[in-house]
Amino acid sequence: MSLIYEELIPGLIWKHFEQILKIPHCSGSETALGDYIISQAKKSNLEWKRDDVGNVVVSKKASSGKENAPGVILQGHIDMVCEKNSDVEHDFSKDPIQTEKKGDWISAKGTTLGSDNGIGLAAALALMEDDSLVHGPLEFLFTVDEETGLTGATKISQDFLKGKILLNLDSEDEGSFTIGCAGGADSEIHLPLKRKDETVGEPFRLKLFGLRGGHSGIDIDQGRGNAIKLLARMLWQADKKSSFAMASIKGGNKRNAIPREAWADIYIDPAQIESLQSSFKQSFNNIYNEFKAVEKEAKFTFEKSAENTEAPLTEDSQKMFLNFLLILPHGVISMHPEMEGLVETSTNMAIVHTHSDHAQIISSSRSSVESGLEATRNTIAALCEIAGADLAQPEGYPGWTPNLQSEILQICKDIYSKRYQKEAKVEAIHAGLECGIIGEKFPGMDMISFGPTIEHPHSPEERVHVGSVEKFWDFLTVVLAEFA
Repeated sequence: MSLIYEELIPGLIWKHFEQILKIPHCSGSETALGDYIISQAKKSNLEWKRDDVGNVVVSKKASSGKENAPGVILQGHIDMVCEKNSDVEHDFSKDPIQTEKKGDWISAKGTTLGSDNGIGLAAALALMEDDSLVHGPLEFLFTVDEETGLTGATKISQDFLKGKILLNLDSEDEGSFTIGCAGGADSEIHLPLKRKDETVGEPFRLKLFGLRGGHSGIDIDQGRGNAIKLLARMLWQADKKSSFAMASIKGGNKRNAIPREAWADIYIDPAQIESLQSSFKQSFNNIYNEFKAVEKEAKFTFEKSAENTEAPLTEDSQKMFLNFLLILPHGVISMHPEMEGLVETSTNMAIVHTHSDHAQIISSSRSSVESGLEATRNTIAALCEIAGADLAQPEGYPGWTPNLQSEILQICKDIYSKRYQKEAKVEAIHAGLECGIIGEKFPGMDMISFGPTIEHPHSPEERVHVGSVEKFWDFLTVVLAEFA
């Protein structure tokens, strides 16, 4: 083990976490990590199987005398969100994640860390390896493509699992038990664009960057800026004062992450440069003043660029595009009326990419109320009708309805209060967990989600608290012994 991890407790978790960080496993590219999991199962002489989409399940027999205990499934997802700062050179398809320890926290160097859900995976691998623990029959379910489409959970066949108790290891606040989550669905928009036959003016690029981004569910109520929305605002305001011809806008690259960067390529008459510079500076200063409490590192540049590859948009097309981006909803739609501090419905303008004849825009919406999700997507559909945009709204994923009478919830609460002399929080989250899908596929399964403390997932600020990992492991092993 490297110096960062060799003294951390528990050693087995950190050993496997270090190995996980060496294996590329962005969403959609999880085969190598699945192979590693299988290699560890073989090393411990455990039964395993892998389905057609890449989900892996490993079975471990009960410890001696506990063969009749109820079967427990420990579940986490193999993939990670791959985000990096623009000034960092890192190829997620081959480069290991570089980490550092600052105080009681482990983080990556300019990229996402992958502690979501790498620590949960490492804990499962540690349980597979450790034969000193007391437990009943165990199944370890490793799912693929959770971050972009919950594909693995959706594709699980109903004969893949046997257990009736599921411990999801994908929560991010030690001392909290998650018993419910939001459902969600995407909207993919194709807004038609028309371009001029000729190019006039010099090419410039306006870029907005340095925003914090973050998880589009958990962080949506934190007041963080959406780079696409704010860039559109700067351009829309400048268009009212000065003249320019827009060629393209690009921003965001993950459906479930708040966009941190966006840029626009435009053509400018040299006589308009000073006016536009002044307009952009004024708009940015206003934005910075509004967001300064949470976006201290926000910056913009306005610089001459290489020759643009696309011809400029017509005036009408440019106007429609900017109006559309400005109006398309983003952020919190409503708060839960009964659970304090819980977002009920939200939507995230996640991605915009300009093509020769259309702009592709993707929004990801969430709600703990099915009708709230439907209403939000209807709003997006209505805007598309007005703008003449094509819209695809594929079926989403279900939420997970809280069950306060859950038997395993009561057991976990009792263990936590007795062992740590304080009460655990019980909550639902405004994010998608695979429990909603798994619960729908396996009716009657009793489920709970918990994990160590992880901050700022889905962004290069992601970090995991070292002490919380030790406590998470202690609690997990005690719970398994109690269930046995």
